[in-house]
Order: sequence, then C-alpha cells, then structure tokens
Amino acid sequence: MGAEAEQQQQPGRAGRAADPPAVLGLQVSALIDHVAHVDWSLLDRVPGDRGGSQQVSFEELNHILYEVNALILPSSDGLSPVRTMAGGSVANTIRGLSAGFGISTGIIGARGDDDQGVLFVNNMSFSGVDLTRLRAKKGHTAQCACLVDASGNRTMRPCLSSAVKLQANEFTREDFQGSKWLVVRYAQQNLGQIVEAIRVAKQEGLSVSLDLASFEMVRDYRSQLIALLETGNIDLCFANEDEAREIIGEGLTFDPEEALAFLSKYCKWAVVTLASKGCLAKHGKQVVQVPAIGESNAVDATGAGDLFASGFLYGLVKGLPLEECCKVGACSGGSVIRALGGEVRPENWQWMYKQMHAGGLVPPELKN
Repeated sequence: MGAEAEQQQQPGRAGRAADPPAVLGLQVSALIDHVAHVDWSLLDRVPGDRGGSQQVSFEELNHILYEVNALILPSSDGLSPVRTMAGGSVANTIRGLSAGFGISTGIIGARGDDDQGVLFVNNMSFSGVDLTRLRAKKGHTAQCACLVDASGNRTMRPCLSSAVKLQANEFTREDFQGSKWLVVRYAQQNLGQIVEAIRVAKQEGLSVSLDLASFEMVRDYRSQLIALLETGNIDLCFANEDEAREIIGEGLTFDPEEALAFLSKYCKWAVVTLASKGCLAKHGKQVVQVPAIGESNAVDATGAGDLFASGFLYGLVKGLPLEECCKVGACSGGSVIRALGGEVRPENWQWMYKQMHAGGLVPPELKN
C-alpha cells in the first residue's frame, strides 16, 4: 500500500529467557495493522457499522486497502499517513507494557511464514517482547485495516479467516509456568483456544485479564461471554462504554456504574473506560472514577483501550492502589492517541512520563 512499515531488525532468540515473562498475551493469530487516515466517504462504502470491528474476507481487505490509496488524508505530524505495524489488542497491550513500562512480556500464538509474519516478529522483538512462545506456521499472517476518520475515531476491518492460528491442543504448561498474568481478548472464533489457555494458565497460578473486543462481539455472542465470566476464571475485565452497554442490554438510559457492578460480580477487578469521560473501576467494595488525559490532542483512538490496559496492568503488577492503576492507565491511554496507530512513539512515552510525574505518580525505571 505504500505504507510506512515499522520493520526494525533484531536477531531472534534460539531459546527461552532465563526468567519467564511476568505478563503473557494470548494472540492466537499474529496480526498486522494497516492504519490510515481516511475520508468519511470511504467509510460510507465499507460494509458494517462505522466505528466498530467486523471481519472481512481477503478480497474485501484488498479492496479496502486499494480504496484507501485514493482517499488518504494528509498526516498532521508530517509523517507518512499510513503506518503498518504489529497489531491486535493483545499485542498492543503487551508491547506497551514492555516498551513503556519495562515489564517483561511474551506472546503465545502463531504467525505465518510470509513477509507479514516477519514484520510482526521484528516489530515486537524490537520492543522487547519475548516471542519464544510464538509458533511459526506455513501460511498467511492475519491483517487488519484500521480506518481513522478526521475526528480520530477508528473503524476496524480484520481479515482472519485464512490466517494461521494456534490450536487449543498446542498449549503446554511450560508456556505459562512462572508468569503472573495472562492477557486475553474475547473472540468467539477463538473461544476454544481461549478457554483452554485460561484452563492451563489457572493450573499454573496465573491471573487472567479479559478485554471485551468490540460491541459487535459482545452483542452477537453475549451468552457465550456470560458463560465465560461465570466460570470465575476471569480476574480482571476491561469494557469500553459501547461494550458495557451491550453486556447489560441497556439503551439510551445506559448507566456505566450498572455495567461496572455487573462485571464485578464475576471479576476481582472491573473497569469501564468512558473515552473523554475517563474511567470507572471497582475492586471489592471500592469504586473509583478517574478523568481522561490527553483527549484534546487526540489524533487516532486506535489502541487507547489497549494502552490503558498496559498502564492498569503495570499498576497491578507493581501493587499500586486501584486509583493509581487507573491514573497510570489514563496516562498510557492518552499517550497512544497522540499519533497514528496502536504503537506509542518514543516522544509520546516521554509525554506519558511527564504526565505521571505531574500527577504524583512514580514513572517506571527502565533499563537501557
């Protein structure tokens, strides 16, 4: 597509790190994001609801990317208006924890033996993510068109049907041993793998964080999601406002506190993010509300929830109080929306550290 490819080279590791990653991410299929600013007229021609996430075929993805070339909006930061990078909600969260917070992380999943798979490996390795649990398979790596309008809102069209993926019978206890958290994104098409990964992770003593993916996924597969929550194996759940509305089935009278209470029936920690209105979080009987940071400088909302999760999980790993976890999440979520795509640029990590310091939070100590 003439995109700016985020391909920084770093040699791969032959074996696993001496110490297991503190946080593991389950990404059944490695994914490459093609992120572009587009005109609203293109969004009107893309099937599905604007602002959501809906799967497309390989042919439909290629057609969308072809159309993008004709309708790209100029980039406000002077860089290429299209970025190509390792993507997916879990990858965004895991990469943020490693690159911005210095937390040891790893990915469990599969990637294809194509150029997109190599790009995924290079991009994630450069950010310090352990990929020794990422299996290479013959076939295609998943891709996603991330279409960002002039207001910074994004419409996602992933192509996953022909991509290689990790199967449920491929997990081993060694994949999870010694880690503290498993990060998972809800996806009906991968529910078998998700359930098995959580089962093995729980056997190894890990806590599990679940992101609800999209309002379409919650709306279309709500009963399966409730069944997953009812297992009691989800320790932390993140929902944005649209997802929270769908899970409790409310319309115009939606009350985010009601959604928070619903999720907290099943999870030790429940978080509802509210875009420019910040977030609500509950742990036990404690409920906190924290304002958003950086919304006035939003360029692209892609990855905002994923990077909020990075900051919140960092707080939990470090044993911070609930309100401070939310404040760190607000800082990291605010950092990614300052540029195109779900990967935080170095200058925006520096912006985040300044925001943390200004808010009375201690920035992470990063190794050079």
